[in-house]
Amino acid sequence: MTRIDFHFNASDKVAYTCRLARKAHAAGSRLVIFGRDQGLLTELDRQLWSFSTQDFLPHCFASDPLAAETPILLTRENEVPLHHEVLVNLDTDCCEFFSRFERLIEVVTSADEDRQAARQRWKFYKERGYALTSFDITGARA
Repeated sequence: MTRIDFHFNASDKVAYTCRLARKAHAAGSRLVIFGRDQGLLTELDRQLWSFSTQDFLPHCFASDPLAAETPILLTRENEVPLHHEVLVNLDTDCCEFFSRFERLIEVVTSADEDRQAARQRWKFYKERGYALTSFDITGARA
């Protein structure tokens, strides 16, 4: 069963996701980042190239011909991804293919509408029997 973690109070979803991607890549994990907002994914793509002068974060969109050999994939489609280790959901809704992954990370900002959408996703997963873990990334308890 998919391990589901909610990371609450991200001040910047894109910057926090870049840090998650760096950590996952350093651990040798493959990562799929999902979000329906093309602008958000475009900004994430741009920031992943320049996020760290010390780290190279190889990534591309799932539709790219190099996707099969790229460890970090970005997608806005409910397509079956090539990787099934870690999924990061940046969307306000549940990702339809989340259960194919070993781990799902839900990134949530402190904005009221984002928190409200996260509560709905939490309820959805809980009703289906998933064990949920919450992390307040500011260090406080979520």
